[in-house]
Amino acid sequence: MPDKEEEATVTMEEITETMEIEEVAEQAEKEQGESPVEEVFEKEKFILPGELIGTLEEFVAKSGTFVDKGNIYSAATGIIKTNAKDRSISVTPVTKIPPHLVVGDIVIGQVTDVKDSVALVEIAGIKGKGEREIVNAEQAAIHVSNVKDAYVKELYYEFAPFDIVKAKVLDLGNMRLSTVNKDLGVMKAFCGNCRTVLKKEENKLKCPKCKRIETRKIAQDYGTGII
Repeated sequence: MPDKEEEATVTMEEITETMEIEEVAEQAEKEQGESPVEEVFEKEKFILPGELIGTLEEFVAKSGTFVDKGNIYSAATGIIKTNAKDRSISVTPVTKIPPHLVVGDIVIGQVTDVKDSVALVEIAGIKGKGEREIVNAEQAAIHVSNVKDAYVKELYYEFAPFDIVKAKVLDLGNMRLSTVNKDLGVMKAFCGNCRTVLKKEENKLKCPKCKRIETRKIAQDYGTGII
């Protein structure tokens, strides 16, 4: 039988081993119970493009940054954002991204020319997307077949140069627009004689100055200024 000293030694070894196992288990439980480290924002510190914001020895470079010779620079005007958990750094832009046209967008534009089969429109804005310059805007066209739900005898009766129109984007490849719906069409028109803004009277437009009567494919909210 083992003597008391050997018995005590074995007991201490078992206790030590048990404590180590318990410490490992406790640490594991603690790590599992920890909530993710929240991202830390450096508020009210605006960074301009090209400014040095750190090094690869300190951070992992992420969105809104670029690396040159081990240094991390801002690629945008924005606010520095760091994450203590993964030691990353990024820049959140504060400038709005210019809108892109997509099929289905409702746009506002001005008629620049009217030909036999198409009215050419310079797009000025997209409904619901602010007043910033549009990235992919080109001269658009309203084909005679996309003017309204009825036969169009002459396109000159539907649009005139300088008209402000509201239309729907049908195709980005050829930049085709449509004014078929009743809420689409001319929003503001000018007298072909004296350039005065025409007033809506039933389904026609009348010049309050020279009394000239003109026709257009009129949007139902013509003259209201409501887009």
